[in-house]
Order: sequence, then C-alpha cells, then structure tokens
Amino acid sequence: MKNDVKSVLLSEEQIAKKVAELGAKISEDYKDKNLMLVSVLKGSIIFMADLMRSITIPCTVDFMSVSSYGGGVKTSGVVKIIKDLDIPLEGHDLLLVEDILDSGLTLSYLREILQQRGPRSIKIATLLDKPERRQVSIQPDYVCFTVPDEFVVGYGLDYSERYRNLPFVGILDPKVYSGE
Repeated sequence: MKNDVKSVLLSEEQIAKKVAELGAKISEDYKDKNLMLVSVLKGSIIFMADLMRSITIPCTVDFMSVSSYGGGVKTSGVVKIIKDLDIPLEGHDLLLVEDILDSGLTLSYLREILQQRGPRSIKIATLLDKPERRQVSIQPDYVCFTVPDEFVVGYGLDYSERYRNLPFVGILDPKVYSGE
C-alpha cells in the first residue's frame, strides 16, 4: 500500500497536532452552544473520531453518507444521500465534518438541504482544503490544512475504497489510477 504513495504530504504527527488545535478552537467557539458534529462518511470517519476526542465541551454526533464520486477520482457533480441523519436538527449548532473540501459541490448541496431542517447554525470543518478545485462558492469555517491539487489518500481518504487506513496523508502515485 505504501508503495503506491508517491510522497507523504502530512505526517501522522502533523495531523494529530493540528486536529488537537482545531478541537480546542471549536470547544472555545461553541462553549455556550448546542454543538452537533455531523460526519460525512466514509472519508471523514478518522478525522471525526480524533476531532471529537479533542473537543472538551458536550456535543452530539451523527453521520451522513453521501456519494458524488462513484469509483473515480473526479466528482460526478451528482450528490446521492445513502444514509441520512438520525437526530433532528432543530436547536442544534451544526458542524459538518468533512475529510476534504475540493469542488464544494457535495458540501454546498448538503448545507442547503440541512439548512431547511432548522438548525440554529451550520458551519464546516475540514481536514483538507483544496481551493484550486472549487466549482461553487463555499468556504470552510475550520481548516486543518490547505493542500495542492494532487490526488491524496490516507487518514480516511481513499481511492476505490483503499488506503483509508494509512496513518498519514500522501499523494497517490498517478500510475495507480491512470491505468499504466
């Protein structure tokens, strides 16, 4: 698996440090609010687990599973909800937790749908921001790292459901997905 990674972009230590800092900031920002973390599965699961452990205030958690990629490396632009939330959103201050914000199509769609369900607020926390790929006007409220326009895997991010369990974020060697 590691042989398919061209280079390590973010080490396990760099990620842990930044996630802890973000958890402290979120704890401060939401100390008098009704925080609900919503993980966008599957990619954000590792980030979500580490982030929620670093948050020191009460919060609830829920999960959504959506797809806009299929098995490819580029978003299809069509968002499909596979698993919806179990907890009603009224009265909650929602924090959407995402692994990577690139085109913005998925999060823009989700934010629009979830806003209709009556939360007090909606903000976005992302492990990785890839602004060069943005196709819609959406910005994260909390970002751990801004990354270049490379195909990245590890720490929850995958290619064809593989590489999620790498403890770091690495740049996937293009030969893996280009068919060479």
